[in-house]
Amino acid sequence: MATQIPLLPEKHQPPPSSPTDAAYREPDKIHGLENTPPTQFVGKGEADSQRSPPFSQPRHRKSGSLRVNGASKQPKEPQSIVEDLRDGDGEQLINKKLRFDDKQKPQRTQTELVSGRRAGAKWERSHVHFAPISVPFQRRLQTFMVLAHTLCIPLFLTTFFFLCSIPLFWPILFPYTIYVLLSSAPSSGTLSHRSPLLRSLPLWSLFASYFPARLHRSARLEPTRKYIFGYHPHGIISHGAFAAFGTEALGFSQLFPGITNTLLTLDTNFRVPLYRDYALALGLASVSRESCENILSKGGRNGEGMGRAITIVVGGARESLDAQPQTMNLVLKRRKGFVKLAIRTGADLVPVLAFGENDLYDQVTSASHPFVHKVQMAVKKCMGFTVPLFHARGVFNYDVGLMPYRKPLNVVVGRPIKVVQAKDGKVDDGYVDEIHGMYVRELERIWDEWRELFEVDRRVQLRIVE
Repeated sequence: MATQIPLLPEKHQPPPSSPTDAAYREPDKIHGLENTPPTQFVGKGEADSQRSPPFSQPRHRKSGSLRVNGASKQPKEPQSIVEDLRDGDGEQLINKKLRFDDKQKPQRTQTELVSGRRAGAKWERSHVHFAPISVPFQRRLQTFMVLAHTLCIPLFLTTFFFLCSIPLFWPILFPYTIYVLLSSAPSSGTLSHRSPLLRSLPLWSLFASYFPARLHRSARLEPTRKYIFGYHPHGIISHGAFAAFGTEALGFSQLFPGITNTLLTLDTNFRVPLYRDYALALGLASVSRESCENILSKGGRNGEGMGRAITIVVGGARESLDAQPQTMNLVLKRRKGFVKLAIRTGADLVPVLAFGENDLYDQVTSASHPFVHKVQMAVKKCMGFTVPLFHARGVFNYDVGLMPYRKPLNVVVGRPIKVVQAKDGKVDDGYVDEIHGMYVRELERIWDEWRELFEVDRRVQLRIVE
């Protein structure tokens, strides 16, 4: 029988560091057995030959870890490194997660690799949102009508100058230009150019449904009286006033039967060739004192203006500079000329409040650009009007352009305030202040009663300024 070298006790065995450790490759060099000759085993055959016991370490059955000198070594969880680099604007350049375990450590190098910004990243979060191609045809018609109304003055001017470039039309355009400059039709009060057919065209329904706009009344108006409608706020272009009182799109004749209403605008608009005839056909008139008195004292049921009404945007160009979204600032404290007009003509005052008029456009604020505001006020003082620096949406996008936003417009007509006509045209200042106070209180009543229904932002407050 061949001799067998006894195995060392378990407590004397060196802990193997790895399956490929030197102690496993050279068992004859352990604990002073360097000079021991290798043992040979002899047997008759492969089946009954004596075998060496396997040289292995027992494992801890519960945790599955190797037991080394009585201590258990738990396997480590994989670790990870997150690399996140950003540029000066805060834009993310790199966001890479490296995962490795104990056998695969990240290699440290002498050089550092830094990547630049990713091309096209800002375009992915662009603030311009384009309209989809599959837009209903009715919405396209609505957009077209609002665009045509917004650009009607430039379109008529372009057409006029184009006709002037053709000598064949000169014999017609020259006398027509003189007639436009000298005509008194906008202030005569006869309303002879008014066209009920043009005012009631179905196209204006498309214009009003763009926002959409609605007209509401608080009380019936007697057709045997004359009225002055005060429209608030001015907004940028007063789209609500045009839809409600410049056309029949919102059904003014059905809500106030027997009353002929005339929307007033600047007299300079009636000096624009071609546009002047278009405005007169819609029933618009000049906002001058002469025009207002003529309309309210001529025609009507008795030939003295009964059953007639005019609509004045009281705040005017000054109020348009305060037309900011989610605001309701009315320039009204020192505006008492329309009250004196009502006392002289015996017309009742009817306050009108348009919810949503200021939300149709964004414009440059006077606080952030004081120099621009000073220039606008100087232009208003010299020319009687001003140009707000505004923007809203476009024809094919929702963020950039001069088209108004699609925000609801609710025009609420308040209760009439009875006015006693002054004798001999003399107006008492005390009575003017009394009627003006009643007018302001009626506006506040409309606001308090209907703001919960029509005002989107409940934090907006009605403020009477200047």
